[in-house]
Amino acid sequence: MDAEKLKALQIDVDQKQRPHGSFWAIFAAVLAVVAVAIYFAWPRLKDQQRIKITGVKPPTNSSPQILASRAPRSETAAAAGTSTGKEDVVLTVSGYIVNRERIEISPRFLGVVKWIGVKKGDSVTNGQVVVQLDDAEYKARLLEMEGRVASAEAALERARLDFERVSQLARTDIESKKAQDDARTQLEGARADVKQAQGAYQLAKTYLDWTTIHSPINGVVLEKLVSPNELVVPQSFGGTRGPSTALLAVADLTDLQVEIDVNEADLSKISLQQKCRVSPEAYPDKVYPGSVAEIAPEANRAKGTLEIKVQIQNPDKFLTPELSAKVEFLK
Repeated sequence: MDAEKLKALQIDVDQKQRPHGSFWAIFAAVLAVVAVAIYFAWPRLKDQQRIKITGVKPPTNSSPQILASRAPRSETAAAAGTSTGKEDVVLTVSGYIVNRERIEISPRFLGVVKWIGVKKGDSVTNGQVVVQLDDAEYKARLLEMEGRVASAEAALERARLDFERVSQLARTDIESKKAQDDARTQLEGARADVKQAQGAYQLAKTYLDWTTIHSPINGVVLEKLVSPNELVVPQSFGGTRGPSTALLAVADLTDLQVEIDVNEADLSKISLQQKCRVSPEAYPDKVYPGSVAEIAPEANRAKGTLEIKVQIQNPDKFLTPELSAKVEFLK
């Protein structure tokens, strides 16, 4: 009886083996579920853009720490409330650094360059002698005028003595009244001759002084336009082979501006004295404060632009005229 019960409880060998097909089906289903979960949990670019535009974060199973570590640095900084320094910029335009004033030193009369005491890039001070013109002719003229002054003064003294003598004789009726008047007239003429000679002397002295050329400002020599023994004139007479009309070009490198052309569609964003940031293209890490100093009164019809000049505050050696620079106009 007991043997029959044990035989009834015994499991057949064929029933112990489970079908392999059902096992692989379950495994594939689990794998598919995991893949779908990972796909929806992984942050994508569209989700990040959706966060920026709508401000609503899409549902995800990932933790905030994981999303923050996977997000780009700029997006993470924006989510954390960190300012990027661009929120106050209303317009960015590129232009060229220029000197506010470029001075070309010219002679006052035709002459020959005798000596030049500076070269390109040299620093100069106001009143410093930079060029000497040939002054031999003007020294001779000055000596001639000195002689004329001396001669006129001698004639004046002679006329004065003659007038005093005739006046004494006229009081004793030895000389007539007409002779006294003639002597007075000669005296006045002699005085006029002295003034004329003195004026000619001062003119000759002025011309002699003009042969020594001084720098009118504190600045830097931008360009040397002539060489020693070269003829220079105060104005051009036409043509390209004539004498030079300028000796040196100088400018103050502590007084710089950025010259830019602004599209007419952007003019409403710019006003006088508006604050700006200036950054030279050669040194993008250098930033200088500035302000709108000048807005041209007339636009360029062909280009549809208006010239704007931005004054740079506290420029240094990194700012070189004629290099390009980026200007950011602030709110």
